[in-house]
Amino acid sequence: MTAKNMIPYVEGNSAIRAMFEEGARMAEQFGKENVYDFSLGNPSVPAPAEVNQAIRDILEEEDTLLIHGYNQSNSGYEDVRSTVAEHLNKLHGTSFTSQNIIMTVGAASGLNVAIKALVDPGEEILAFAPYFVEYGNYAKNHGAVLRAVPANTENFQPNLQVMQSMITEKTRAVIINSPNNPTGVVYSKETLTTLAAILEKCSKMYGEPIFIISDEPYRELAYDGVEVPYVTKFYRNTIVGYSWSKSLSLPGERIGYLVIPSEIDDFENAAAAANIANRVLGYVNAPTLIQRACARCIDCSTDIAAYDRNRKALYEGLSEIGYECTKPEGAFYLFVKSPIDDDVAFCALAKKYHILIVPGSSFACPGYVRIAYCVSYDTIINSLPHFRELLNEIRS
Repeated sequence: MTAKNMIPYVEGNSAIRAMFEEGARMAEQFGKENVYDFSLGNPSVPAPAEVNQAIRDILEEEDTLLIHGYNQSNSGYEDVRSTVAEHLNKLHGTSFTSQNIIMTVGAASGLNVAIKALVDPGEEILAFAPYFVEYGNYAKNHGAVLRAVPANTENFQPNLQVMQSMITEKTRAVIINSPNNPTGVVYSKETLTTLAAILEKCSKMYGEPIFIISDEPYRELAYDGVEVPYVTKFYRNTIVGYSWSKSLSLPGERIGYLVIPSEIDDFENAAAAANIANRVLGYVNAPTLIQRACARCIDCSTDIAAYDRNRKALYEGLSEIGYECTKPEGAFYLFVKSPIDDDVAFCALAKKYHILIVPGSSFACPGYVRIAYCVSYDTIINSLPHFRELLNEIRS
């Protein structure tokens, strides 16, 4: 019999994954070229050639008994962590060392490790709608309660005044995600400065630190010269979760890291707790071969020109047809206002035209839909007439 505590997870299974699986079935039925699957944020740009070469070189040059073995530390290879710290210091003017870095099984495990280390059961985490659907499950994994701050639909910057009114003595962390999934919005310096001031004030009021957990798998995917501010420069009680899934197109390799700055409250205990959480949550240590490959490719990046081309074509194409879109500054998602109030019904109707998109309700923001444009350019262009037919049916 299924454990009762897993029933809510089963019932709330990700609409994104369900749509992705349906896309595979439709591709078999109608042909892949006739299905416009915008459901999953799966990179469509190949990993840099340097990554594949680094893996070959490591297997030729390094001790494979060590490469395929456990790490001495749950936090990962010391030299890899040093390389990551030095890279961040060069980019952001920080002063991290290997002691501030924990290698993780992608950003998802990093967020779970951070929550396990910082948040006790019954305490609360705030997240700004729209937010990645799995945040609620991550909180639930550790007995915490996720509370959604309602969306600011004017520009999708965080709704800070409402957030302040929601903070209580139980609030232990705020999750932010910039560039944002699903809107593509980048949180501004002004937003982060105000957010930091509110959290400093409330931390003093309640006598306990309120942490920012900054989820950053899309950091390098920013367009038109938009700067993505580094959150630790604004608020000292910040933990950063990073992944190479998008920046190096390696989602299946499950590799990332946590940054735990020395300046946070109770650093020694927090870092030790995260190190142990990495093990007791079942991750043990991040994949060893890919740790070393990413260290060798620390200055590499995926060519995001294809995403930018798709972004412009889709935004301009849908806007011309008559859809109301939020122009994305980063990531590879377009957030579109549903032409009918029921976004779930709109996504269901879109399937009639072989278009697979995800309802905003899945991101705690009903009335909108997410379109992942990490697809081929042909998929973007060929889908536009179908989006037009879809809107025409609704308006007729």
